Amino acid sequence: MDWKREWKKLVLIAAVFLGCFYLPVGFKRFDGAIMESLHLVRWYAREHVLLCLVPAFFIAGAISVFVSQASVMKYLGAKANKVLAYGVASVSGSILAVCSCTILPLFAGIYKMGAGLGPATAFLYSGPAINVLAIILTARVLGLELGIARAVGAIVFSIVIGLLMHLIYRKEEAAKANVQMASPEPEVKRPLWKNAVYFASMVGILVFANWARSGDVRAVFLCCPGGLTTYQVEGTLVDQTDETVTIVDTTGKKQELPAELLQDVEEVRKNNLYETIHRIRWVLVAGLLVAFLFMVGAWFGRGEIGEWVEATWGFAKQILPLLLLGVLVAGFLLGRPGHEGIIPTEWVNRAVGTNSVWANLFAAVAGAFMYFATLTEVPILQGLMGAGMAKGPALALLLAGPALSLPNMLVIRSVMGTQKTAVFVALVIVMATISGMIFGTLF
Repeated sequence: MDWKREWKKLVLIAAVFLGCFYLPVGFKRFDGAIMESLHLVRWYAREHVLLCLVPAFFIAGAISVFVSQASVMKYLGAKANKVLAYGVASVSGSILAVCSCTILPLFAGIYKMGAGLGPATAFLYSGPAINVLAIILTARVLGLELGIARAVGAIVFSIVIGLLMHLIYRKEEAAKANVQMASPEPEVKRPLWKNAVYFASMVGILVFANWARSGDVRAVFLCCPGGLTTYQVEGTLVDQTDETVTIVDTTGKKQELPAELLQDVEEVRKNNLYETIHRIRWVLVAGLLVAFLFMVGAWFGRGEIGEWVEATWGFAKQILPLLLLGVLVAGFLLGRPGHEGIIPTEWVNRAVGTNSVWANLFAAVAGAFMYFATLTEVPILQGLMGAGMAKGPALALLLAGPALSLPNMLVIRSVMGTQKTAVFVALVIVMATISGMIFGTLF
């Protein structure tokens, strides 16, 4: 018997036993954190899996089956023209405007098909970070300077981080490029325009199915005086007195909230095209879905469809369990927006009240591990700044938060390994920290 190995097992069993024995069940904060993790994962399953992740899985599966490796290498490969590669990566990500988790299947798809590490990580960062609507909302709610700084920082970040990842792993990328050059040209089964229209229909379904809610007003309330986040209601303002504000939200439910907690009522019905798309989004989705099903039936053989479904399932079983696990842990640690996890929000508020190196680093790290759904970072930052958060840490959180999260990191690790994931996360955190310090000094 190998006693060294058995002793390790005994120590592990003893540690698990002691953890169970002293489990702080019954303590309000611990029990609340457990409930927050369950609430967050339920919300994530309801709001993101069916409309965000499922279409993304099918797109990723289609990339791996129907897009030729030669095409990916031509535009995003290790030997591709750098201006073209990083331009395509950053623009593609920004057009999708998805959250840090929805971008993952698409990143995995292009990376496994031969995209260079630099362009692939630029695409990975740009998708959730360069969100035009989020940047506009940031400028309107948090101030023009912060909106411009977020836009410039996110664009620069996506390119610089991609270039640094390529530089750090240049030997590995050179070897990859040599292998790619030796690969035979794959047979083209259908014209490029057919693949383009087919992918456009799937991207359209993803975009329009998740078109952001809007209404006559967006009312932002400070949910917890001195706390972490805000509570945002969107709908029609029907009554406002000195004591209460009454809003019929986008689901038709009437909400009456104390006027003393009201932070801002913002008119949002300013873009008629945006509002029109929101009203007819399900008609657009249905039309695209019909066109998509017609194309699949007419242009693809049964064997190809089988390969596509198999590839889609491969991405789903690799990514979805890690995402749900990560959401559970993030909910336990930090809770949902407006609620507390195991970490008290006053700790966060005290830590980011200055423009010190520590405050910016803390904001970047906290943002990197916390999960932000698309656009929720703006009301969260409004609440933090109302509680005393400095502008530098606010920018650091904006640059690190939407692009990263704990669930996101777990999946990235499964795609490109522990070391590259650690380097990517470190680059985002360090650059966000430095950007926050510069911005805080200037403004």
